[in-house]
Amino acid sequence: MSGRSGRRHGEARPAGLLARLSLVPDSVAGQVFALQAAIVLVLIAAAALALVFQARYDGLKDARNRSLAAAEAFAHAPGVAAALKSPDPTAVLQPRAEGARKASGLDFIAVMTPDGIRYTDSRPELIGERATGDLARAAAGQSFTETFKGAPSDAVRAVVPVRDESGAVVGLVSTGIEVANVGDTIENQLPLLIGAAAGALLLGTGGAALVSRRLRRQTRGLGAAEMARMNEHHEAVLHAVREGVLIVDGDHRLVLANDEAKRLLDLPPDAEQRHVTDLGLDPRTTELLVSGRVATDEVHLAGERLLAVNVRPTEPFVGKPSGSVTTLRDTTDLAALSGRAEVALERLQLLYDAGVRIGTTLDVVRTAEELSEVAVPRFADFVTVELLEPVLRGDEPAAAGRTHTEMRRAAMSGIRTDQPLQPVGDTIRFEVPTAPMAAALEAGRSVLAADLNAAMGWRAQDPAGTRVALDYGLHSLISVPLQARGVVLGMANFWRAADTPEAFEEEDLSFAEELGARAAVSIDNARRFTREHATAVTLQRSLLPRVLPDLTAVDVAFRYLPAKAGVGGDWFDVIPLPGARVALVVGDVVGHGVHAAATMGRLRTAVHNFSTLDIPPDELLGHLDELIDRIDQLESGAAGDGGHVGPGVADAHEMGIPVTEDVEGVDGSAGITGATCLYAIYDPVSGVCAMASAGHPGPALVHPDGRVEFPALPTGLPLGVGGMPFEATAVRLPEGSRLVLFTDGLLEDRDRDFDTGLALLGRALARPERSPEQACADVLAALLFPAPSDDIALLVADTRRLDPGRIAEWEVPEDPAAVSRVRREAAGQLAAWGLEEVSFTAELVLSELITNALRYGTQPVRVRMLCDRNLICEVSDGSSTSPHLRYAATTDEGGRGLFLVAQYAERWGTRYTQRGKVIWAELSSSAGREPAETEPDLDALEDMAW
Repeated sequence: MSGRSGRRHGEARPAGLLARLSLVPDSVAGQVFALQAAIVLVLIAAAALALVFQARYDGLKDARNRSLAAAEAFAHAPGVAAALKSPDPTAVLQPRAEGARKASGLDFIAVMTPDGIRYTDSRPELIGERATGDLARAAAGQSFTETFKGAPSDAVRAVVPVRDESGAVVGLVSTGIEVANVGDTIENQLPLLIGAAAGALLLGTGGAALVSRRLRRQTRGLGAAEMARMNEHHEAVLHAVREGVLIVDGDHRLVLANDEAKRLLDLPPDAEQRHVTDLGLDPRTTELLVSGRVATDEVHLAGERLLAVNVRPTEPFVGKPSGSVTTLRDTTDLAALSGRAEVALERLQLLYDAGVRIGTTLDVVRTAEELSEVAVPRFADFVTVELLEPVLRGDEPAAAGRTHTEMRRAAMSGIRTDQPLQPVGDTIRFEVPTAPMAAALEAGRSVLAADLNAAMGWRAQDPAGTRVALDYGLHSLISVPLQARGVVLGMANFWRAADTPEAFEEEDLSFAEELGARAAVSIDNARRFTREHATAVTLQRSLLPRVLPDLTAVDVAFRYLPAKAGVGGDWFDVIPLPGARVALVVGDVVGHGVHAAATMGRLRTAVHNFSTLDIPPDELLGHLDELIDRIDQLESGAAGDGGHVGPGVADAHEMGIPVTEDVEGVDGSAGITGATCLYAIYDPVSGVCAMASAGHPGPALVHPDGRVEFPALPTGLPLGVGGMPFEATAVRLPEGSRLVLFTDGLLEDRDRDFDTGLALLGRALARPERSPEQACADVLAALLFPAPSDDIALLVADTRRLDPGRIAEWEVPEDPAAVSRVRREAAGQLAAWGLEEVSFTAELVLSELITNALRYGTQPVRVRMLCDRNLICEVSDGSSTSPHLRYAATTDEGGRGLFLVAQYAERWGTRYTQRGKVIWAELSSSAGREPAETEPDLDALEDMAW
């Protein structure tokens, strides 16, 4: 139904269209329809007569094209030239030629020698025969087609030369279609051509009607006069505007160029329809037109003109690729303004670069160097920066209002190294008030000396030096005082030489001042950091051990290096313990500045105090963790009091150190949480080292043969975190081994992780037969960063064993009579050691300690004497009760024994073990006993109670 209805509707529309067109015979649409209908009738009538001739012509032309294409393809096919040079070309080429002939639908494909002898042919009997016709052109290297008449048959043929790699003709390829076959094809197509002509007549008439209808809609029924006026308007707008217009099609050919475009681009009269690459345009402009990309106000050069170019693509039409419309605007008159805007943009970019590049470090001299480097060569040929001496030291400069007559040159940069100015480090004097430098300092703003030849004040300041500078080519100067917080820090001088003939101008002053102001802030920050850094370093070094004790158990060397960016809280210590033992400590407080240093001092003091308790490493870290947690709680509670200052500030003020509010880490809420510590106790008698860690890296153990290992050590939580107990590990060290303790600042940094640093440390320690001092130096040489971001603490300890001949031990049975026996044997051992002078004192001390162990302690009771730098007497028992020193009343029968021990011994104390306690007393091996009128009865003293 719909199809039949569509046909009825379609049949009625032409009649209605013709009727409507007849109503407007003067319209463009009506005139076009009448003209098109007449043309279609004439064309179809003429076409009906010419179709046969045209078909025959097209058939011959198609035969030529097909023959030529096939011949070209076969002649240039890979291997053809090589086959022609083979011993039997026919065997190679005949199958290929036949396959190609059948695939292409040709009547024959013949491969021949340059003189026409056939190697292949569709008729095998012709192989080896000479081809007829003129083949000279092909033999000369020219391809051609022709209608050949002669034996073996008339044909449309193409002859193409075959060339080898050198370009020489080595054969010919002839392909073709017999004329008889071309005629048969045309006769077979004749009914179709006649039918097509009839259809074309119908379609032409209908198409004319549709075009006229479409045109009527587009022109809205306008007549020729109205259309002419519209064209006049179009031409006027297109060619009278002051902007050039170019239309380029999808093939990059110029379709239209208006008068302004031809003038701006200096196009030839026949520019239209030529490829844009043939128009002689600027390469950048040509590239833009060919690329097809969108452009907005791009500046391009056309002769001496600067053109603002805009490019927009056109919509694709009838499947053709889209072209582009380009508009051109002459901006030559704006060149000067654009140049000034470009200069302003460069200045803004330079100020941005200055903000990024100046002040990257907190070093005063380096900041001055960054100022000099950033301005060369974009603003000046040479830049010098002079600073006041207090600024270089990090001190506060003189208050505003003071006249400065000399400074120290801190930095200098230039486009060449052979500059005539005074070098870095020289003292620069400003003694002539009219010189630009002195005038700038006096006025507090930048001063311009556009022509140094006319700057008499500058020339009078140093006649010989200024003459050298002028001869060198320096001709213009801007002097800018560097001021921060209203205080002069130094001076920046910008120089131009012969390399930049343009002198500085007044508008350059504001830029130079802005550049100097930014640099002055960075220099002042660096100066203040230098002061605070020096303060923190002084504080930290005062809190670290200056001299390590000289011990028998270990031979120790150390290194401490503060961070470049700020002092941290790393520390180390070597603490003598009873029984010839020694404690090795290294720790790290997170953070930098005075507070970290003060916190480190507090922790070091706490470790010293806890070490006097002579407790295992894990217990000591537990006490330290509890102490830090309590301190943090107290200080956190105090932080709520607005009038209370933080611990770092209080500690600094108590030590007389000036502290500013912006010192890193100094505030009232800062705690100690974040500290780590490694605590190790080495016993030279047994060779056992007990260690415990609170979040700190374990030590390195270097064996006597140079082998390095890192013992597995349970790493607990950092100090102050709390909640988990610490775990100790005991390692028996080989005799003559080396123990190395360190902080993580030695191993890792921004460019190196911890594992990589650990491997480097192992290689640096692997060389035996070096003293601890040499080992420290070698480790720093291998691992030290150019600018470490964290503190470095390194402790190298060579362990020693106590000579077994300097150790004496006795087992004491539970019998009071054994005291005398042990005392006598001890006296004999002291005589063997050459310590007869302290024999009486040692017997007295041993008698008291053994008696009280038997009386108040439990078995087993043991006695040990160690002959170290001093004589150490130890009595151990299985009881955990601790004796206390007290004054005995006059009526007490006992209680004076421990008092006597304390009086005769240099030091004494109690050390708890897993199965009891050890009471020890240390006697000086060089001091004899004091003379007495009557020596006490040692047997009677054994009855005294503690």
